[in-house]
Amino acid sequence: MLVSDRLKRLLKLVPGARRFGFYRFLPFFFVLGGAMEWFMINVRIGEETFYDVYRRKRSERLYEARMEKGE
Repeated sequence: MLVSDRLKRLLKLVPGARRFGFYRFLPFFFVLGGAMEWFMINVRIGEETFYDVYRRKRSERLYEARMEKGE
């Protein structure tokens, strides 16, 4: 219960409760989404970023589909 009470108190500190209700937290989610996107594009783990892996897998799937068609 102690953690729950602290969390409630912390959430009440965010302004705009009467006017925006639950939607007052949307800016935090936008910032979090932007930070995740930036991380996935710019931060290399090993030698690849998330999008390098995505593009490679996509091209592999397209190549396999072409080979199945017989092109």
